[in-house]
Amino acid sequence: MTKPLVIKIGGTILDQDTALETLLFVLTTLKGRNIILVHGGGSTVESMLNQANFTTEKTKGLRITPKTQMPFVCGVLAGSVNKHIVAIANKFGLQSVGISLTDGNMINCKKHPLDLGQVGIPSPNNGQLIKALFSSNFMPIIASIGSFENGELVNVNADDAAVAICQLVDGDLILLTDVAGVKGADGDYLQTLAYTQAEQLIKQGVISGGMTAKVNAAFAAANKLRRSIAIASWQQPEKLKGLLSGQSIGTRIFPY
Repeated sequence: MTKPLVIKIGGTILDQDTALETLLFVLTTLKGRNIILVHGGGSTVESMLNQANFTTEKTKGLRITPKTQMPFVCGVLAGSVNKHIVAIANKFGLQSVGISLTDGNMINCKKHPLDLGQVGIPSPNNGQLIKALFSSNFMPIIASIGSFENGELVNVNADDAAVAICQLVDGDLILLTDVAGVKGADGDYLQTLAYTQAEQLIKQGVISGGMTAKVNAAFAAANKLRRSIAIASWQQPEKLKGLLSGQSIGTRIFPY
């Protein structure tokens, strides 16, 4: 049986309806495969926080989320961004349901080891909701909002969220980003990336910011799932089919 495909989207694609529509149209051509979209929405969150006169801080490419900001973060990610994606997906006949990590008790979250405020580290818990959606031919579109055991809502890095969902359904994972992959020290995109090589590039500052979190999430997924993970650009969604058939597109991360 073909494994579900988990696709993480974020960054500029969520601000460009044409790009998002192109991606969703391509998904209509991937017949016979269950698909899950996991999304962030950092730029939209940042814009909303700025309008509310909040300042945004990050460390190691990860957003610090004070408790006072969570109503805005949750409202943007699980609300306006999620429903916007659902509406466009439904426009193309992709029967979609917008949910978050906390729905159906899918994902457990514990406090992030860094001092990031209301930010959770996700782990898979209960896959019944996704199974039910798949059985009714719905495509889940999942916002990266989770909760602690005490019921407090938390922000979750969308790459980490996609990894946890991928573990939950034993799926294949593609992390779509604004760039065509991971760059090496010479500035060229790498076709493959080994863990020791990634460590060195991070130490050198070649891999930095949000890409550090993305690469770490990809290695975590590759190790837990024991299969390779792709980091590729959303700007060429028509190449998704080739990527799934093993063509060299983006950067392929292997378990170690």
